[in-house]
Amino acid sequence: MRHLPTRTSRTTRRRIVGALATGLLCAAGVTAPAAQAAPPPPERPETAKAQASPALADGLALTPPMGFNNWNSTHCRAEFNESMVKGIADLFVDKGLKAAGYEYVNLDDCWAMPTRDLGGKLVPDPIRFPHGIKAVADYVHSKGLKLGIYSSAGTKTCSSVGFPGGLGHEYSDAQQFADWGVDYLKYDNCNNQGVDAKQRYRTMRDALKATGRPIVYSICEWGSNKPWEWASDVGHLWRTTGDISDSWGSMLSLMKQNLPLAPYAGPGHWNDPDMLEVGNGGMTATEYRTHFSMWSIMASPLLIGTDLRKASAETLDMLSNREVIAVDQDPLGMQGSVLSSESGRWVVNKEMADGSRVVALFNESGTAQRIATTAGAVGLPDADAYTVRDLWQHKSYNTAGTISATVPAHGTVLVRVSADDKWAQNPPAVELGLGGSPFVEAGRPATLTTTVTDLGRTPARQVSVALSGPAGWTVEPSSPTGSAAVPTGKALSTSWTVTAPAGTKTGAYDLSLKATYLSPTGTAVESVLPLTAHVVVAPPAGTSSLGDLPWLSTSNGWGPVERNTSNGESAAGDGHPITIGGVVYAKGLGVHANSAVEFYTGGACTSVTAHVGVDDETGARGTVAFEIWADGKKVASTGVLTNADAAQAMSADVSGAQSVRLVVTDGGDGVDYDHADWGDATLSC
Repeated sequence: MRHLPTRTSRTTRRRIVGALATGLLCAAGVTAPAAQAAPPPPERPETAKAQASPALADGLALTPPMGFNNWNSTHCRAEFNESMVKGIADLFVDKGLKAAGYEYVNLDDCWAMPTRDLGGKLVPDPIRFPHGIKAVADYVHSKGLKLGIYSSAGTKTCSSVGFPGGLGHEYSDAQQFADWGVDYLKYDNCNNQGVDAKQRYRTMRDALKATGRPIVYSICEWGSNKPWEWASDVGHLWRTTGDISDSWGSMLSLMKQNLPLAPYAGPGHWNDPDMLEVGNGGMTATEYRTHFSMWSIMASPLLIGTDLRKASAETLDMLSNREVIAVDQDPLGMQGSVLSSESGRWVVNKEMADGSRVVALFNESGTAQRIATTAGAVGLPDADAYTVRDLWQHKSYNTAGTISATVPAHGTVLVRVSADDKWAQNPPAVELGLGGSPFVEAGRPATLTTTVTDLGRTPARQVSVALSGPAGWTVEPSSPTGSAAVPTGKALSTSWTVTAPAGTKTGAYDLSLKATYLSPTGTAVESVLPLTAHVVVAPPAGTSSLGDLPWLSTSNGWGPVERNTSNGESAAGDGHPITIGGVVYAKGLGVHANSAVEFYTGGACTSVTAHVGVDDETGARGTVAFEIWADGKKVASTGVLTNADAAQAMSADVSGAQSVRLVVTDGGDGVDYDHADWGDATLSC
C-alpha cells in the first residue's frame, strides 16, 4: 500500500493495482469467482473485543513466528531463486539463527508463473525454481526448518506482473501448498475485487484446514478492515499496518500504529507490524536496535528481511540476541503496553511468564533524553530491591526501585526487572547523565555537566568519571571527577569545559562518558554512555527561510527531507514545486510523515512561521498533523489536516530556545500519501 505511481515497490502496486482496482471493479459491479469447494461459512456476529474472539485451537504459532522473508532484500529480482532460498536455510544453521529460534524460510511474491496451467493449478517459475517448490521444501525440512509461501486474496498478487492470486482457487491452491510441504502462508490483499475481507480470508482458512496439514496462516490485509477485531479465529497473525520501508520514519510510524493493539495479541493470534529491516542499511545501528527491541516487546513476528548472504557480523549479532528474542518468545504471550510517551520519551512494559517485567525506555527524539519509571509502575510487588538485567549489555544490577537511563537519540534501553532475593549479588545500577546544551560553536568553549547517579540499594564506591571527545578537541573538568562513595539516590556531578577547534565543520560529533566504580563486594564495574555534540553556527540575524538554513538533523517517512520542493519519496531533488490548495510556495520544506527537522537557534531567535498542509500532488489523499517544538516542548500544533484543507497559517514563539524541531505526524491512519509541506517556513532571530 504505497503512495505514488512513480514508485516500483510492492506498496505502490498495492495502492494502485490493489485498492484502485478494487474500487473501480467494485463500482463496475464485478463479483468474485466462486470457491472450488464448499462456500465460505455464513457470517457470524462479531464482538468488539479481542478476548471474545477465540484463537484457532490448532496449537500453531503459540509464540510469534520467527524466520526469514526475501521481499525486503530482493523484491522480484532474478536473484530470488531456488539457490538463494537453499542458501538461506544453510545460513540459518551455520550462523546459529536456527539455534536462536528462527524457523521459517518464507518465499514472497514472484515465485510462480504469470498464468495457471490448463487444470487451474499454480506453476512454479521453472527458471527460478527448476526443481519445483516441493524440492525446496524438502531441502528446508532436511535442515530442521520450515518453508513458507506467498499468495494474495485476490485475482492476482501485488506484483505489477500480475501473478495468479488465490481468490476463487482457495481449496485447490491450499491443497497444492500442502502437497508441496508448505508450513506457512502469507496471504496478501491486492486485486481483491471488492469482496468482503472476512469472507475471503475465512475461505482460505477453511481451505487450509481441509488439507489436514498444519500451516501457519498470515493475514496480510494491511489493517484495512481492522483484522484484530475479527481474525483471531481466522489466522494466526494479521498485519496491522501498511508495508515497512528501511527508514526511521517508516519503522516509527508502524510501531505507533501497532502499540495500541496490545489487548488483541496472544498465543496463536498476533499483531504483525511487518517484517524486520535490520541490516538493510537505511537506519543506524542504534535505530536497528530500537527496531528489534520494540518488535520484540510488542510480541511481533520476527521475520528477517535482510540478505543473510551479505549480513555483517553486527547485524547477525543483533538478530541473534537471545535475551531480546526471549522477550518476543515468552510463552505468556503478552504484547507490551505503553505506560507513557510524553515528549517522545516512551516507556513500554511487558509482563513475562515468570512474573518479571521487560521495560523498554525508547527515545523518539533527536537528542539524548532521560527516561524513567519505577518497579511499582510496571507492576512489580514491593521489595527491598530488584534485579535489573540490561538485555543488550548482558549485565545485571540492583536497583532500589527506579528504572531509568539517559537514552541516546532514537535509542532504546531494554531491561528485564524482577523482584528476587538475589539482587544483592549484583552491583548497584548507576545512571549516567548530561546537562547543559549539546551545541558547540567552533573555537568557543561550552560548559557541560555530567552526573553519575546511584540507583541501587547499595552504594557505589570509588566512583570516577571521564568525558572524552574527538581528536583535537579540548575536554577539561572544572570540578571533581571522583568520589569515595555515592549513596543510594545521590549523584557525582562534574562540570566540563568542551572546546571544538576553530574551523571545525558543522555536524554531529561523538562524545563518550565513562564511569567506573566498585560494588560493595569489590567488583569493578564500568558504564559507558555514548553522547553527541553538535558543532553549530549562530543563526543569522533577521528573518530567514528555513529551506535555506542548515539543519541539525532530519528524519522522514519516505525519501529525504527536501529544500524548497515537495517530497518525491526517493532520491534528493525528485520533488515538485510546493503547492497547497493551488497556491505555490517558492520556499519551504517538503517532507513525508512521520518527519522531524531540527534547527539550531542558540537562544537568539523569537519565532517560526509557515503555511502548512498536504501537497496537492497526492490528489484527494493524505492526512497529517503539524507540530513545532522548542527545546523538547510542543509550542504549536494544527490538528489533523487533509488534502481538502487550504494551507493553514502556523506560528510559534520560540524565544530563548536552543533548538526548534518541525514535526509532521501521520494523522493516526498510517503514512500513505502523507506528503506534507512547510510553505514559506521562516525563522526570525
